[in-house]
Amino acid sequence: MSVMTAADPRIPQHVADSLATPADYASGKIFESYRWLRANQPFGVAKIEGIDPFWVATKHADILEISRQNDLFHSGDRSPTLTTQVMDKKVREMMGGSPHLLRTLVQMDAPDHPKYRALTQGWFMPQNLRGLEDRIRKIARTAVDKMAALGDECDFVNEVALHYPLHVIMTILGVPESDEPRMLKLTQELFGAADPELGRRNEAGAPAVGAGGGGEEPQMDFGVIIDFSNYFRALSEDRRKNPTDDLATIIANSQIDGQPISDLEAMSYYIIVAAAGHDTTSSSVGGAMWALAERPRELAKLHADPSLIAGLVDESIRWTTPVKTFMRTATADTEFAGRQLKKNDWIMLCYASGNRDEEVFDAPDDFLVDRKPNKHLAFGYGAHLCLGQHLAKMEMRILWEEMIPRLKSVELAGEPAMSEAVFVNGPKRLPIRFKLA
Repeated sequence: MSVMTAADPRIPQHVADSLATPADYASGKIFESYRWLRANQPFGVAKIEGIDPFWVATKHADILEISRQNDLFHSGDRSPTLTTQVMDKKVREMMGGSPHLLRTLVQMDAPDHPKYRALTQGWFMPQNLRGLEDRIRKIARTAVDKMAALGDECDFVNEVALHYPLHVIMTILGVPESDEPRMLKLTQELFGAADPELGRRNEAGAPAVGAGGGGEEPQMDFGVIIDFSNYFRALSEDRRKNPTDDLATIIANSQIDGQPISDLEAMSYYIIVAAAGHDTTSSSVGGAMWALAERPRELAKLHADPSLIAGLVDESIRWTTPVKTFMRTATADTEFAGRQLKKNDWIMLCYASGNRDEEVFDAPDDFLVDRKPNKHLAFGYGAHLCLGQHLAKMEMRILWEEMIPRLKSVELAGEPAMSEAVFVNGPKRLPIRFKLA
């Protein structure tokens, strides 16, 4: 754990502001802020106008330590994503005092968290997923064939990376293929609320309700959550009447302590599986192709030794770190990293910073398909370790097993771009020129 000598825990204003500025996550400027923090103030406090003060953990060891202590650092006491004071007040008014618009595993702590996690955990374990391998490989092969049919140029994110994991998770969930474009649009509006291209807009073209001004991140759009819920409510009703072997059937018929789960919790479960289940995977797939387009040497390594594909998967997840931040709340007064924390203090875990920590990773800013070991934090740690991590890695592995032997060369064919978001972000545009056999 990092130990600090500086008496003043406050983070300089321009660095603190960067942590809450969506454009800095898109431009990569956030990595400069992280580098400064790791070196100078690895566990400091950020004070930003319109946002409650929060501690900022940027070192790999500190993020692990906080994630490990689930009783001392809760996910559900306050918003687990950075939010403004105005938005927090609005959500609490709407939700009867709760700081959460949704109640997913992300917003839960024990004793509820392990019970709700157990509802689908078996479904996401490697032994169950092995039965899906052939179905997923067929989807991957179709995706690569589609890319080959595009000629020698495409926007890899919008024509390949977004659609492959989306089709996989919707197949698993039981959503018909005809509804996939709707699911993709809702997910982009959910996670990309701050992005001028992805966020939902009202008729005047301004960010929709729930968006903040002044450079901070517009929050989750209420209308997006309503649209998601309406869709899944109809699906849920159908699966209670007509159960099948899909994940929607498991959620629709779930019980906790002998009682059916509430509508809010069922809708939240669908939304987190549907949205997080493909968005983060497509970001890592896009990140991998972006890195390979700029580094022919890494593609050559994969051609020479296809067993490195597992390394490509892990390195792309570390490199992209789609979930940039989660917030935790101290449940008691405590000392951490030489700082005095008070009960109810809010803490930002900066996973993308932990994944570039010089004390853990050699040449952390390089993309290396043969990086070993690769102790990245992109799936979180402890009780909240990502439920879908095995599925995500399996999807990516299968796609690259189908793609790499056929991908003779790839290079950028224009300016790529990342989405503007503080919580979840990744490539939103990736024009490439390629040769695919």
